[in-house]
Amino acid sequence: MKPADLLVLLRSIYQDKATMRQRHAAAARHVIDYNFNNTYQYVISREDVQLNWLRDAISALGGGTTEDVPEPEIRPAGKPSDAQAAVIREDRDGAQAFVERWRDKVEKVTNARERNMLRVILGETLEAKRFFDQMIAGREDLLGRRDEGAGTPGEVIATRWVGGL
Repeated sequence: MKPADLLVLLRSIYQDKATMRQRHAAAARHVIDYNFNNTYQYVISREDVQLNWLRDAISALGGGTTEDVPEPEIRPAGKPSDAQAAVIREDRDGAQAFVERWRDKVEKVTNARERNMLRVILGETLEAKRFFDQMIAGREDLLGRRDEGAGTPGEVIATRWVGGL
């Protein structure tokens, strides 16, 4: 793969991943379950790292700067628990679609360093999908287990930090 073709690919993946990251930041506002919301924060944090890797790779190829992606407005219908479930299902499906969209193209990258970076991004996206699947199944031990008797009220506060690009 020629450097110019690699740059086009990296920029396209960057845009797609940045769009996904912004979607997750918007979606987290509708995820009221404490454990699920913490997992969203973890996923967003990993996506921030992935976007930094992509920015660095684009810059190293002389691709200049990347464009910001606006955060979408999400308005799920129904009571909070139904809205939360709908948001999580959409994010699960979006993660799977991202991997399917890019997997074959990533395998055609001849630069081993960039191909391996992109494989890690795809793998972490599949990890996020697995988290979303576990949320849908009602699992609460997504990021680890608490000591016996330890817990939380079960919901996040109305205003919380969501990392920025």
